[in-house]
Parts: sequence; structure tokens; C-alpha cells
Amino acid sequence: MSKTVTFQDLGSADYKKTWEYQEELFNKILEEKLASPTGKEKSGSLAGYLLFVEHPHVYTLGKSGAENNLLINPGFLKKIGADYYRIDRGGDITYHGPGQIVGYPIFNLEIFGLGIKQYIQNLEEAIIRTLAEFGIPASRLPSASGVWLDPDNPVRARKICAIGVRASRHVTMHGFAFNVNTDLSYFSHINPCGLKDKGVTSMEKEFGQKQDINNVRERLKINLSSVFQMELIQN
Repeated sequence: MSKTVTFQDLGSADYKKTWEYQEELFNKILEEKLASPTGKEKSGSLAGYLLFVEHPHVYTLGKSGAENNLLINPGFLKKIGADYYRIDRGGDITYHGPGQIVGYPIFNLEIFGLGIKQYIQNLEEAIIRTLAEFGIPASRLPSASGVWLDPDNPVRARKICAIGVRASRHVTMHGFAFNVNTDLSYFSHINPCGLKDKGVTSMEKEFGQKQDINNVRERLKINLSSVFQMELIQN
């Protein structure tokens, strides 16, 4: 059965304000679940929300992350125009910025019939399919989440999409950061996802020129819909 999900493209939006908005939607789904303890989908009910957004330069550190994976001090953060937040998702430190598709699925996993492991694998699969449509072979790295290029080559392995989520009572928030035309120099100020020996890449870097991010965004929506067997309702 197709699941109905409300889709919103927030354009370019402040990280903290978007985080607060995620919390609102997350709490709304939790309230609905408490009102229907079985977690079963009622006629006309939503399975969740999917937000797409681009953030101004910002670093976020997951709840289990190490502060020393941010390699710069507050003064330098200000100099490069970046914010920094310690947040409530899993994973370590990552960067968000212009030219990146950040996706926040706020899903009731009970309606989808998914556990958290399969949910993360589905996110990865949608990114992998999208990259394949543009001629970029991508896959997973067994020891780390996200989507990687050349994961079997220790020298060339590089991440193109980071994933970090939070789940409570089978409701998700946070999500993925997919590098399309991202300024990769910002990753030099962190140990991305806590990894010191792995590279980071983008579609722009792989092709040697900027990509049509709107086209990538539309293909990604289609692949997410297919993988999760959901119908996106524009809001």
C-alpha cells in the first residue's frame, strides 16, 4: 500500500529554525500515535513529512560525537561564516551548506513497517539509485553509514552523502546530506563523521563542473518515493 507523505521544499533556510520546525512535525506525529496506540494508519492519515532544504554554512555534531572532531575555534567559525550546533541525532560531526540537498524525513516507521536499520538502508538506496541515473556508481561502506564511491579502495574511498538520524517511538527526524555542488573546502575543518582517513566528494567534483541541482532534487524525490513505496503530497 502506498503511504501518503507531505513534501515541503524549504529552499534555503536557517539550520536552527529548520531543526525547530522538524521538532514541531515530530511531536505532531507522536501525539497522533499516542491517540492511536496501535500505530495503525487511519483512513486519510499521513505517514509523515519529507523536508528538502539547503542550509547556510553550518557544522552539526551528533549526541555521541567528539568535540575534537571540529578542528577550528569559534573565532575561525565566525571568519568563515559558519554556525555550529550540538544536536540530538546519531553520528558524529558533519557540514551542511549551499549546493547540498539536505533531506529530513519525519516518518512514522510503524506505518512503513520498517525498523531503523532498514530505514537507513532505504535512504542509502534512494541516493545510490539517483547517482546511478547520472552515471556515478555508488554503494555502502560496511563500517560506516552513508553513501560512498569506491568504498572497497582504502585510498580512494570517499563519501558523497552523510546520514544521521534520530528515532523515538518509531518516529524519525534528521536525515541525509547529499553533496551536489557543495563547497568541499568546509570539510577540511572537521573530521567528517569522525573519520580521519576517508575523503569527501560531490557530484560537481566527480564531473568537474556544476550540476543542475533542481534536476538532481527531482530525481531523488522519485527514487525516495519508489524505495519507500510512498506518495508525496506537495505542500
